[in-house]
Amino acid sequence: MPEVRHDPFLGTRVLIDGSRLERPTLPTTGCPFCVGGLESPEPYRVKSFPNRWPALGPGRCEVVLYTSDHDATFPSLGAEGAREVIDLWAERTMTLGAADDVDYVLVFENRGPAVGATITHPHGQIYAFDHVPDRPARVLAAGWRPDDDPGERAVCHHGSWSAWIPEAPTFPLELHLAPTERRGGLVDCDDADRDDLAGLLVDVLDRLDRLFEEPLPYMLWLYQRPTVAEGYDDAWFHIRIVSPWRGKGLMRFIAAAELATDEYINEIVPESLASRLRAL
Repeated sequence: MPEVRHDPFLGTRVLIDGSRLERPTLPTTGCPFCVGGLESPEPYRVKSFPNRWPALGPGRCEVVLYTSDHDATFPSLGAEGAREVIDLWAERTMTLGAADDVDYVLVFENRGPAVGATITHPHGQIYAFDHVPDRPARVLAAGWRPDDDPGERAVCHHGSWSAWIPEAPTFPLELHLAPTERRGGLVDCDDADRDDLAGLLVDVLDRLDRLFEEPLPYMLWLYQRPTVAEGYDDAWFHIRIVSPWRGKGLMRFIAAAELATDEYINEIVPESLASRLRAL
């Protein structure tokens, strides 16, 4: 089990786990997520399974495979394939969140080696926390809600869901996706909501891949209502997608002054980025 430590001044929570140094970086032979591989001996369409190196301890970390096709991308799944992934996200959120010692379920994806992904097979992860982590807690406390009028920062919409560039993004590429009517999380979304979300995710991630005519490295995560029994009734489910690229193959590194002050400099104008994405 990892050891939990806290910064004595800021209260920052840090998990110390030396065993994670033993994790493999890249598969030496084959792909463990392809059919017949270590994690997927049988054919599948979507699936989840326990992470062999759980950062939060056993039973709290899972891997989600989006497809058995190693060369697929999320956009290539199409709306139907994306809907299968969304349904699995919802099912695992409900199952993990039902445990008495789970207060928050985080669904996320790291895509591309630039953001730490070591296996190219389309997949994401799920972490089940025994508390509400600091950033989601601050987002909830701030009463986050969709931008009612993003204007020139609007990108696209599908039915009850819309996507836009936030007014003050800290990453060069950053999008928010949310339903127009409040939903606490995936388990609160009906069939129509999930269909609209599937269409929007495929659309947005396809635009991002075409932005630089090359697969974009990105991080994606879902902000859902905590899984505690009471409270957080005003939580508004939304998705955040960010990328460190400021141009094709050009990384934007967070600099010392920004980390020292938690104040950021972004050379990408949100309205200009939205215009480019709309044109795609």
